[in-house]
Amino acid sequence: MDPNTLFSLTDKVALVTGGATGIGRMAATGLMMAGARVLIASRKGDACAAVADELNAMDGPGTVEGFAGDVGSEAGIDALAKEVHARTDMLHILMNNSGVSWGAPLGQFPHAAWEKVMNVNVAGLFHLTQVLLPTLITSATPDDPARVVNVGSVMGEAPLGDGAYSYAASKAAVLHMTKIMAKELAPHHITVNALAPGPFVSKMTAFATADEGTRAKVGEDVPLGRVGREEDIAGCMQFLCGMGGSYLTGAVLPVSGGVQVMSGPNLFRAALEG
Repeated sequence: MDPNTLFSLTDKVALVTGGATGIGRMAATGLMMAGARVLIASRKGDACAAVADELNAMDGPGTVEGFAGDVGSEAGIDALAKEVHARTDMLHILMNNSGVSWGAPLGQFPHAAWEKVMNVNVAGLFHLTQVLLPTLITSATPDDPARVVNVGSVMGEAPLGDGAYSYAASKAAVLHMTKIMAKELAPHHITVNALAPGPFVSKMTAFATADEGTRAKVGEDVPLGRVGREEDIAGCMQFLCGMGGSYLTGAVLPVSGGVQVMSGPNLFRAALEG
């Protein structure tokens, strides 16, 4: 098998929401370096345009275009879809990456933190996929399905609240919705998979990862001993969206360095050591 064929995305068109920073930017870079034409969108259109210029300056085999797009409302999603359709009549890859979080201690967590987070992380993901579904179907073939990749979190797999209760619950919903979509869209030749990242450097985790010393301490609590890197996300996207991933759907890739399998101490350690 030729690895260049397995992971090539030449002539593919991708949309990455929240593609200007963090995991979205890592994914956009990986898709572009595999040859895709990548559209990145977020509420800050100027930032997306600037990032597109930076990525295009890397002289990779693909291209990147950045513009404004808001998945926080039905009107915003419809406007984003309209902009996508103005730029292309094909869409082979949709990465639902945009997300928001909210942190507060138990006992002080506000009611408003639920509506905002669930609206973007779950309703926004679902509605954007639904609106773009006809274009994804048109772009799909039995041998080369269209791909939807949803960004969940290890906090949606493991019982980790850490003050981000609505975020963790929303990401559990994303992982479940991924499996529902995978089942329902398979007859349309569309695969639907999810990433469940652990700690990565991003604006959302800047409080814990922006400083090198703090980032190293966070990495010490990860079984594999570090926080995630750009290539960890890029590699997942190239696999899921290339021919090598064309027979995989309904999967959750735990890109978390092993956090998802962490557990308490060995229940019988005392007896075994005694």
